[in-house]
Amino acid sequence: MNERVRDLRQKSLDAVPTMSIERAQIVTNAYKKYQGKVSIPVLRAMVFKELCQDKSICINDNELIVGERGPAPKATPTYPELCCHTIEDFEVMDKREKVFFKVSEESKKVQREEIMPYWEGKAMRDLLLNNMTEEWKECYSAGIFTEFMEQRSPGHTVADGKMYQKGFLDFKKDIKEEIAKLDFLNDPEAFSKHEELKAMTICCDAIITFGKRHADKALELAAAEKDEKRKKELLQIAEVCTNVPANAPGNFWEALQMYWFVHLSVITELNTWDAFSPGRLDQHLYPFYKKGIEEGTLTDDKAKELLQLFWIKFNNQPAPPKVGVTLKESGTYTDFANINNGGLTIDGSDGVNDVTYMVLDVIQEMRLLQPSSNIQLSKKNPDKFLKRALKILETGFGQPSIFNADSVIEEMLRAGKSIEDARCGGTSGCVETGAFGKEAYILTGYFNLVKVMEITLHNGLDPRTGKKIGIETGDPRSFESYDELFEAFKKQLHHFIEIKIRGNNVMEKLYIDNMPCPFLSIITDDCIKKAKNYNAGGARYNTRYLQGVGIGTITDSLSSIKKHVFDDKRLTMAEMLDVLDKNFEGREEIRQLFLNRTPKYGNDDDYADDIMKEVFNAYYDEVNGRPTVCGGTYRIDMLPTTCHVYFGEVTGATPDGRKAGMPQSEGISPVQGTDRLGPTGVIKSAGKMDHLRTGGTLLNQKFSPSVVGSEESLEKWAQLVRAYFRMDGHHIQFNVIDAKTLRDAQKNPENYKDLIVRVAGYSDYFNDLGGALQNEIIERTEHKGF
Repeated sequence: MNERVRDLRQKSLDAVPTMSIERAQIVTNAYKKYQGKVSIPVLRAMVFKELCQDKSICINDNELIVGERGPAPKATPTYPELCCHTIEDFEVMDKREKVFFKVSEESKKVQREEIMPYWEGKAMRDLLLNNMTEEWKECYSAGIFTEFMEQRSPGHTVADGKMYQKGFLDFKKDIKEEIAKLDFLNDPEAFSKHEELKAMTICCDAIITFGKRHADKALELAAAEKDEKRKKELLQIAEVCTNVPANAPGNFWEALQMYWFVHLSVITELNTWDAFSPGRLDQHLYPFYKKGIEEGTLTDDKAKELLQLFWIKFNNQPAPPKVGVTLKESGTYTDFANINNGGLTIDGSDGVNDVTYMVLDVIQEMRLLQPSSNIQLSKKNPDKFLKRALKILETGFGQPSIFNADSVIEEMLRAGKSIEDARCGGTSGCVETGAFGKEAYILTGYFNLVKVMEITLHNGLDPRTGKKIGIETGDPRSFESYDELFEAFKKQLHHFIEIKIRGNNVMEKLYIDNMPCPFLSIITDDCIKKAKNYNAGGARYNTRYLQGVGIGTITDSLSSIKKHVFDDKRLTMAEMLDVLDKNFEGREEIRQLFLNRTPKYGNDDDYADDIMKEVFNAYYDEVNGRPTVCGGTYRIDMLPTTCHVYFGEVTGATPDGRKAGMPQSEGISPVQGTDRLGPTGVIKSAGKMDHLRTGGTLLNQKFSPSVVGSEESLEKWAQLVRAYFRMDGHHIQFNVIDAKTLRDAQKNPENYKDLIVRVAGYSDYFNDLGGALQNEIIERTEHKGF
């Protein structure tokens, strides 16, 4: 990297995350000004307009891609219309050791005197929780499930290519044409559609204003700049920001700046979970790269520099402050903007191009947490592409993760997408599948499969609290077969899924009525054509995901019960429950039996793997295909982020030998340390899951650094990935690090400030992880061969 990139990268790393009160003030004043005077969609558009015209404009020294979410790098806004934080929340954010945000006394004063008095009882969090049943609240408190909309908004979506072919003047023209088609005489929805389209028009003007303000700021800085080289750059920045976002980008630089203005607009309008993503960046940028190279207006060095500066912009945007359970389920600064590389083109041919390899070079050289990155690996992609990604993973960075492009496409086809939309889609967030630019695929929360088993074993009672939150499915001591136990589990599962989905449906309706997102709607097909908001079902495809957690732990636990209670009769159900309720105290021999004499998932053992499939099918059957309020469909994912640690905290001892409070298994990975037949055994077990019926599964593997590094090992590693993908595996990712290094990092964190590890669907600084999560990563099996 050159001196400019090196300097800006270091400044990004050194920037301290702070909480900015600016957005909260602008939003609050806009609501006071407009609420009750205009329709809700127009209200939200006017809020966005005020943000675009009043928020601070930041152009950092020496940068070429401009714009920040807050007034400065890592100055992070709050969203009081979604979650109005208390002063106590601010104190916690300011003082906590991990994932902190420094909060000034002035910000606390403004929050106390201006923000809180207005939003008390009005914020979406208040509306949501006030409209949940007591049953839902009991389950939420018990850790049966989490709720993504509690502190963040819907908006899990990704850019397609339209913003590279159209400017917002063009989008405005499209909207005007749809307004002209409205039939106020025969369509009872005409006025509602008009208000949605009017709101989108306002947002088009607002983002153009936002771009022009950056152009004006660049001209102002250029006028005062003494260095001629920098003056010329500032004038170029002004020229770029004058053209985009008003018009379609004309070159590589403008294409990156266009995306960045759109990205900032999405995450300024609302705090979407996950953050907006560039999607198939290599394919979107390739025409601009090719044109620039052929015309002689762009060099490889300049293209790479612009990409590196683009990477820095993502790293300047921490995920906005979270508290409580939301922090526990996603305890990271990472906001999950995820860049896809490779895969297929719209006609089904190999999508790897020159920009693909340039992006991979940037990933390795920049070594930043954000953006997240992945490769979409098809059987049509060359091994050179896969091996280039593996060479980056050899360094221990944890990025890029690897997705099976062919399976991802098949998942979308099974869910009703067209082949063209599927090929242009991919994955975002951690591992979630979606049709880019055309689908609202919204995550609704994590679901604790292991806790449901625990409550089944206690006939509807939560042993941690003594509260009866489940239904009576029979005293397991009276069960005469494993099948009887599993039927009881399925009844409890049905009970808790119904509670979760009922709550989701209420929340979805509250967002439809109170919190439309007209800007995001502009860039998502077919919101303009339908004259319907993104949150209300305006997208071409609408999916709601519910993420299952703990498949490894529940599989091994049920395997233990089946083998030791029903098959071998080593102990009775009463004895097992007594051992678990006492957390194995005084019964270590029983714990060792569970740990070492039980068929375990992850070892290509059908005894355990068949149970895994049984649990998976039960979960799938309960969730998949349920309708959403806006006309969409529920599907399942299998991933945890950091929720497997939180779910472990609220779950007692389990029959796999896990002690109370310890983390559960993560993703679809085996329980930490139980996969004893190497990575081949793991992928054979994981490959028995029907990945194509999901919207994403997450498989983590950890290799000792001694395993990789040679051409022979690289070939074996590539073949391991290809073998898993031939089994229709959805995703795999790798940590290349040894437990000894991680333990030393725990003891001497000052020596490992730059140590990055793969957590779940993202990478993070090891020092930023909580102790329980650090230990969980250390305990993962460290494979020493293929």
